[in-house]
Amino acid sequence: MSILNVEHLSHGFGDREIFRDVSFRLLKGEHIGLVGANGEGKSTFMSVVTGKMQPDAGKVEWAKNVKVGYLDQHAVLEKGMTIRSTLQSAYASLFELEQRMNELYMEMGDPDKADKMDEIMEETGTIQDYLTMHDFYLIDSKVDEVARAFGLNDLGLDKDVTELSGGQRTKILLAKLLLEKPDILLLDEPTNYLDAEHIEWLKRYLQNYENAFILISHDIPFLNSVINIIYHVEDCTLNRYVGDYDKFMEVHAIHEAQKKAAYERQQKEIAELKDFVARNKARVATRNMAMSRQKKLDNMELVELSRAKAKPEFNFQVARTPSRVLFETKDLVIGYDEPLSKPLDFMMERGTKIVLTGSNGIGKSTLLKSLLGIIKPISGDVSRGDFLEIGYFEQETPADIETTCLEELWKEFPSWNQYEVRSALAKCGLTSDHIESKVKVLSGGEQAKVRLAKLIGRPSNLLVLDEPTNHLDPDAKEVLKQALIDYKGSILMVCHEPEFYQDLATEVKSCKEWALREM
Repeated sequence: MSILNVEHLSHGFGDREIFRDVSFRLLKGEHIGLVGANGEGKSTFMSVVTGKMQPDAGKVEWAKNVKVGYLDQHAVLEKGMTIRSTLQSAYASLFELEQRMNELYMEMGDPDKADKMDEIMEETGTIQDYLTMHDFYLIDSKVDEVARAFGLNDLGLDKDVTELSGGQRTKILLAKLLLEKPDILLLDEPTNYLDAEHIEWLKRYLQNYENAFILISHDIPFLNSVINIIYHVEDCTLNRYVGDYDKFMEVHAIHEAQKKAAYERQQKEIAELKDFVARNKARVATRNMAMSRQKKLDNMELVELSRAKAKPEFNFQVARTPSRVLFETKDLVIGYDEPLSKPLDFMMERGTKIVLTGSNGIGKSTLLKSLLGIIKPISGDVSRGDFLEIGYFEQETPADIETTCLEELWKEFPSWNQYEVRSALAKCGLTSDHIESKVKVLSGGEQAKVRLAKLIGRPSNLLVLDEPTNHLDPDAKEVLKQALIDYKGSILMVCHEPEFYQDLATEVKSCKEWALREM
């Protein structure tokens, strides 16, 4: 049974074409991985099929009465709502029925409604059966179960949602979505804000999920473990492959080799036909044969190779050697209004590459900002070494950014000419279309490459990286990993992907050692 049909979809932004005559079909129970390089249009596809964006052409048709759940990381959570009430809102329709049932109970005591008593009792019974069938009286235990799975109980379920970090809010939105049990889940990079324990829980949940889902993820081990169909976005097209990501890569490589062989055969044939036409079109005896071959050339359907992808090059420049001790803290307590840590004594020496791990919300990013002096600690001291040249990669691009990529990098390096700015962005895998676009309209991976271009443009002896792998596609992630392995300076990094950091880290520190709470 088809849940979603997309026919002849075309869409673009200005002169930039994203999809061209794309068709897609989602069947009941399919677990789909939507993959492709950064900027190919995966999130745009999600926005189109959910109606958040209207396509330039084509038709999007959902099956009747299908319930769609979309993990929207930009959803606004209202002040005054608690974690518990947000999770319970997944059952809003059941609470409305309960309210109707309570109104009917009130009507039973109204003497003026005596003649309608049978009708009222019948409706009450129908609602009661429906609530029981849909586990209405188990809502609290279901909410507690999911909250516990995502570590939300430790936050306090009565905490206002607007007081939480971005990662914590995303967890709540994901937990609410799973409680709703829609007919189809649309998940756009759900693991970006989850730690290893909660990624493992989500993996088990999706493996046992009976309904259909479409998943965008650059976490290949996670993707492989939960999907059975791949749709690949490339060159404005969408192609279907049966199997996991590894199987897709194997089949895709074969297709590309076959396409290249066909292209080379055709190019050889074209050259021979053109040569024959050039040599024979002027001779009366062979003119007809030349015209026939020219007609064949004119009507030939050309084999096109896949568009060459802009492959990033991340080469970090190294500044002068700093002092032996880069950071040292004494009785450091980090936080904003409330402490997030116990008194912390932490030292980082030159030449080390340290990775910080731990759950969202325990203060990893806050620690980085405290060490860098971006925010003041609640108490304690931070001393920084001499001759430090720090390159800092923030987790996300500011939401209110209005500059183009060109302007953003020029602002960072005002002495550069336009050629130097464009070259720096191109080396990070951005095309001319991206470079002239506003940063805020780019995909998360493309925005990350703009931030990386800033780091690469200036020599450093210490890189402070806050979740640098979020949003990056597998190719870009692999290039970044090798660049960090080759980097001769020191690294302090927050990361939740062991596959990324295990070959480059000299030390992995769990932040639960000093955290006041473990999410």
